[in-house]
Amino acid sequence: MMIEPTPLGYDPYGFAETHLSPAARKILTGLAETLADSVTPLMAAAWESAAMPDAVLDTLIPMDLMTPAGVDEREATSSVFAGFRTFVLARADVSIATVYNAQSGLFRATVALGGSPEQAARWDADVRSFALKGVFALTEPDHGSDIAGGLATTARREGDDWIIDGTKRWIGGAAAADVLAVFARDQADGNVKVFLVPRTADGVRLERIEGKVSLRPMQNAVIHLDGVRVSEAERLHGVNGWRDVAAILRTMRSDAAWIAAGLQSGALEAAVRYVRSREQFGRPVGGFQLVQEKLARMLGNTVASLSLAVQLSARQDAGHLSDENSALAKMQTARLARETVALGREILGGNGILLEHDVARFFADAEAVYSYEGTHEINALIVGRGLTGLSAFA
Repeated sequence: MMIEPTPLGYDPYGFAETHLSPAARKILTGLAETLADSVTPLMAAAWESAAMPDAVLDTLIPMDLMTPAGVDEREATSSVFAGFRTFVLARADVSIATVYNAQSGLFRATVALGGSPEQAARWDADVRSFALKGVFALTEPDHGSDIAGGLATTARREGDDWIIDGTKRWIGGAAAADVLAVFARDQADGNVKVFLVPRTADGVRLERIEGKVSLRPMQNAVIHLDGVRVSEAERLHGVNGWRDVAAILRTMRSDAAWIAAGLQSGALEAAVRYVRSREQFGRPVGGFQLVQEKLARMLGNTVASLSLAVQLSARQDAGHLSDENSALAKMQTARLARETVALGREILGGNGILLEHDVARFFADAEAVYSYEGTHEINALIVGRGLTGLSAFA
C-alpha cells in the first residue's frame, strides 16, 4: 500500500478527516488545488527575486478563507480550521502562509482580542475581507525575546491624542499595510498599549530589511516612529498591560506549529517526487535503503508535528489555552521541521540547493520558523517553568 499525500498534504493518520467536516475539507481542497495551479509555480522566481507576487493575495483574498461559504460559522472560526488552512498554505510555501497569517492571525487577533467590543465589531469585517490591511508591530531592534520587560517604544497622552516614538523591526508585510498595530509603553503608567497607526501618518518611515536568506518573498521592515500622532479612538482599548498582550500571543503560537507541520509536508512531497524520478546506478534513488530511511524519518516528524498542532488547536477550541502547551508545540514542531528539511536536502544531494526542486525553499525557511514566535530557548523556559514551578528567565 502506497503512502500518498491527501489533497491537503501528508496526513496518513487522518487528522483532517477526524477533525474537519466534509464542507471544510472541500474548501481546503479547493485552496490546495488553487495554490498548486496558480501560486506555487511562481514561488521559485519569487524566492530568487525576493519579491512577493501580487498574484498571491490577489488569488487568496477572493476565496474568503476566514469565513468560507458553506462551512458552519463555529467551525470556520475555529483554531482547528484555521490551523489546517495554515498547514495547506505552508505546504505550498512558508512565505505564503506568513503573509496570509499576518492578516488572518496576528492582526485579526489583535483587533478582535485587543479592541473593545465596539472596535472589534466595527473593524472585523474589513479585516476579514482585507479592506483594512494591518500588521503586528511588536518586535524592536534591541528587544525580541525580552520584549515584555524591554519594550522601548513610548506613547504619551496629549489631550485626545497620543504621541508615539520608537522603532520596530522584523515587521512582515508593513509596506503593504493600511495600519500598523504598534505596541508602545505608556509613559504615564508604564503599561503596554497598542495603537492602529496609519502607515502613511506623519512621522512614520519604513525601511526594507535586505539580505535575508529565509522567507525571501516576504517583505520585512524596520518601522521608525518619530513623534507620530494618533487619536485615542485609534488605541485598542482592551490592551492595558503585558498580560493583555500575552493573551493575544497565546492564541497565535499555534500558527507557528501549524506552519512547521505544513512546511514539512511540502518538503516531504518534493523529496518523494524527486526520488521517484531521479536515477542513479541504473534505478530510481527512491529504491535505495538509506534514502527510504530518511524519507521515513521525514514522515514521522511530519505526522508528529501535525498531531501536536491538531491537539493544541482542539484544546484551544475547547477553551483550554495554556502558555506551556503552546510553547511546547512550537518548540517541538520547529525543532522537528529543522531536521526534516535537512533530511530532504540530503536526499536530493547537490540538487537540494536548487530552487527548481522546491526543497531548498523549505530548507531555508525552516530556520526562520525555528526563531520566530519565540526562540527554541524561550519556549523551552516556558515549558520548564511549567514543569518545575521555577522561573529560569534571566
